[in-house]
Amino acid sequence: MRLNAFLIRSTIVAALGGLLFGFDTAVISGTTRDLTVAYRLTAGLLGVTVSAALVGTILGAMLASIPGDKYGRRDSLRIMAMLYLVSAFGCAFAWNWYALVFFRFIGGLGIGGSSVLGPMYIAEIAPANWRGRLVGVFQFNVVAGILLAYFSNYFVGAFHLGIDIEWRWKLGIAAAPAALFLLLLFIIPRSPRWLVKQQRFEEARDVLRLTGEEDYERDLREIIASIDAEPGLANEPLFSRKYVLPIFLAVSIGFFNQLSGINAILYYLNDIFAFGGFNKVSGDLQAVLVGFTNLIFTVIAMSVIDKMGRKKLLLIGAVGTAACLAGVAIIFSIDRHQNLLVWLLVGFIASFAFSQGSVIWVYLSEVFPNSVRAKGQSLGSLSHWLMNAAISFAFPTLAAWSKSIPFAFFAAMMVLEFFVVLLVYPETSGVSLEEMQKRLGVDSGVRV
Repeated sequence: MRLNAFLIRSTIVAALGGLLFGFDTAVISGTTRDLTVAYRLTAGLLGVTVSAALVGTILGAMLASIPGDKYGRRDSLRIMAMLYLVSAFGCAFAWNWYALVFFRFIGGLGIGGSSVLGPMYIAEIAPANWRGRLVGVFQFNVVAGILLAYFSNYFVGAFHLGIDIEWRWKLGIAAAPAALFLLLLFIIPRSPRWLVKQQRFEEARDVLRLTGEEDYERDLREIIASIDAEPGLANEPLFSRKYVLPIFLAVSIGFFNQLSGINAILYYLNDIFAFGGFNKVSGDLQAVLVGFTNLIFTVIAMSVIDKMGRKKLLLIGAVGTAACLAGVAIIFSIDRHQNLLVWLLVGFIASFAFSQGSVIWVYLSEVFPNSVRAKGQSLGSLSHWLMNAAISFAFPTLAAWSKSIPFAFFAAMMVLEFFVVLLVYPETSGVSLEEMQKRLGVDSGVRV
């Protein structure tokens, strides 16, 4: 089937949560030095400042399935947009360090929730042959938000506003896209699969028809059968023996995504460049190059994710990230060839964006059946953010002790990921969500 305007609009709006996700993730990297001076932060307190948002992200991811199932994916995204808005204003006007940490936590709730709800919404309105590319729009927006944050940091920093003012502008500017996201969420429909879970079959049929499904009556019957949409059966528990494989896939891909060191590198990118001898302005500029690379290789991955498949991209990326991380570890270990640092980090970002960065949210939205998708995606996202928080909190202290050890560890984890993906991960490309649950052995066997 061909894409139509209704499906494209719904995808783009839902994916705007990814833009804010990426912006809030990366913008902190341009403020770490000013915040350290303004609040006289130790390495440990800087870790607390950065990871405060991640505590909120963990809770947001863990709890997102509750409003997602009760109020729907779309309406729950509106709540996330409001959290983004409150966080941006709160950080901009924070009256002390505790207030800053609190509003960073509020923003984290929005990030965690949207990381679950955005890809899930898009996966549930997308046809199977377009699902990878459409869910990939969410990841495209994540990296676009990261690039926008790096560019915004560079732009604001060029005005030399002073230590106490500059970081407020850098963190507060996110209020504008947050307000736009909230407004646009009023022009998209509810997820047809959520509507079926609520037994609102006529509304679900209308949405399937509007998204351009050629045989929407057949699709509706398959969704009803896969959900067992009868009272008391649509909300079965996630933790049961038949979901062991999907749970392992979700948790492991979440862990490996962060064991690459991606978010520790994004959060502390300017500090890493400082380790290599770059000054503040050149560090901001190098960060823009990294963000641009992230965007380009995400676009490349999105163009081939449905053709090459998720598994092949993960394997290619594991090799590339391991090699580049090992190179960074060697540079810091021998304290030579710092001129290669930028290019190794660019290579790492390119490898990550082409693989894990583009695959994780697509894969999480595919491996669970309709009846437990919200809970399963929350679990996978929770795993991602738990590991993110642990690594981001520990990174400043570990790097202060030894700059090379964190990167050597990340490289080893990418080698391990290669073999786990090779031996365990199934391919999900081009398979309907209902067919996928049969392949993973979790089909209910019910037919309508």
